Amino acid sequence: MRRVLGNSRKLICSLLGQAPVSLAYYKSSHSKPSTPLSRFSSSFLAPISISAIRVFCSKSGEVGSMASSVQNLGSISYLAQREATEVDETLMGPLGFSVDQLMELAGLSVATSIAEVYKPSEYNRVLAICGPGNNGGDGLVAARHFYHFGYKPFVCYPKRTQKPLYSGLVTQLESLPIPFLSVDELPVDLSKDFDILVDAMFGFSFHGAPRPPFDELIQKLVNLHSYQRVQQKSPVIVSVDIPSGWHVEEGDVGGEGIKPDMLVSLTAPKLCAKKFSGPHHFLGGRFVPPTIAEKYKLCLPQYPGTSMCVRIGKPPQIDIAALRENYISPEFLEEHVEANPLDQFRKWFDDAVAAGLKEPNAMALSTAGKDGKLHGSTIGEMWALAPNGILEKIWELTKKCLNILKNFAFSSTKYDIHAYYLSSSRMVLLKGVDKGGFVWYTNYESRKARELSENPHAALLFYWDGLNRQVRVEGSVQKVSDEESEQYFHSRPRGSQIGAIVSKQSTVVPGRHVLHQQYKELEEKYSKEVMIPKPKHWGGYRLQPNRFEFWQGQMSRLHDRLEYSPQEIDGKRVWKIVRLAP
Repeated sequence: MRRVLGNSRKLICSLLGQAPVSLAYYKSSHSKPSTPLSRFSSSFLAPISISAIRVFCSKSGEVGSMASSVQNLGSISYLAQREATEVDETLMGPLGFSVDQLMELAGLSVATSIAEVYKPSEYNRVLAICGPGNNGGDGLVAARHFYHFGYKPFVCYPKRTQKPLYSGLVTQLESLPIPFLSVDELPVDLSKDFDILVDAMFGFSFHGAPRPPFDELIQKLVNLHSYQRVQQKSPVIVSVDIPSGWHVEEGDVGGEGIKPDMLVSLTAPKLCAKKFSGPHHFLGGRFVPPTIAEKYKLCLPQYPGTSMCVRIGKPPQIDIAALRENYISPEFLEEHVEANPLDQFRKWFDDAVAAGLKEPNAMALSTAGKDGKLHGSTIGEMWALAPNGILEKIWELTKKCLNILKNFAFSSTKYDIHAYYLSSSRMVLLKGVDKGGFVWYTNYESRKARELSENPHAALLFYWDGLNRQVRVEGSVQKVSDEESEQYFHSRPRGSQIGAIVSKQSTVVPGRHVLHQQYKELEEKYSKEVMIPKPKHWGGYRLQPNRFEFWQGQMSRLHDRLEYSPQEIDGKRVWKIVRLAP
């Protein structure tokens, strides 16, 4: 199951466990690495106490990729140009890091940040505009990762630096192969040929006004705002650490500079990032050593999971109605499917497992009580409270009408009237599928169990996001045998067995400490027992399907939907396959 990000922000010292590297490093438009700062004493590099570093953290989510956990922008440190330069010099001096090491980490952070927001299925064509210094090197490294991430990258690198590090990066890109475009080869309107424009021209050490050809390239990015008003197409601009042409501390002073959609800050945001107003601000790195955090009193977020980036600042204002995904999938045709829906399900399930999707056996289980029970009261009971029982009579008449309607609504499948009543849904895990149906296990005193005892019909929904697929299954439900429940119970880890005994599912608990205390007591009680007895209130259910629907997402909402429903032909039960409108 997917974990939910906590709402609270905690002050912890997680940076002590991170690798001693920083990306403030060498961000310069010059090709020469900075010299060490002799004024940094050994005491600066000495170990520090945990209380010395204040870090605002967010729990990691999923789906391995929860880099989009949001950090409070007002609680994160910003670096002035002088501080950023000093951090740079310290890393490549006393701390012994090389430019190529840090450039690799920076480029990877940029690429993963972009991949968090702009998926290659919709933003495929990427142009990396690279300057002559280290900021441009970050763009070159990012371009290589774009290729491996499934994008189609292009590179504009007009002022090449003749140093082995940069020459090697060019060779790597050309061998993939990634096209290099000259300034003259770029269209006047960049929106015609590219979906993402990576601004990797100048870093925080740049001084003065941009010179040719970079002044022209910056103007091309500025002009995009005018083109967007005329044309509906809108490529996104991503700036690396500093939007090129901005003052490192004061930002876009004249108000006529690049207005990026995403800013990927490195190490810590520079002061100009406070003027950034785009929807996506990421921090890349997770390499700040404790010594630097102590020296500059840096307050930085914790990176979730194994991610190289973390979203910082306020989340973007989202128009929910505008959220949509244009699915790109192979066609799902009738002549390609299995005749038996269980065989088709196994085929798709195996695909989900092979794709490495997290918990492919997770499914939404929907149940309904006899009279649509909601919070302990039935609709019938609520209506009966009306004066003189008038509404109760109307309710009885309504049920009779529903009995008539069901024959018209679902002529090919037998549906119980209870399916029309209020239902409840939750995520459970599939633990078996065979010719008898789909099996899961739960507490027999839970809400879903009570509803199934009153109305033994349910619906299952599997959703495999990575494959643009979902499967709906509907049918009747019955308990599995005690022997089957017993066998599965003892196949579970001992901790899960004790947890099943502790949990009186769906009942009110005074606090989490109560569960932990009961768990500890049972753990001690059964410490010398080889086998923990299965509680009587715990066991499995099997849904015997009478309807399947296999859904494959397609472009322009023309999704494939194939429905299986049972029919009897010559005394034999066969499955009829029909296509449903998307």
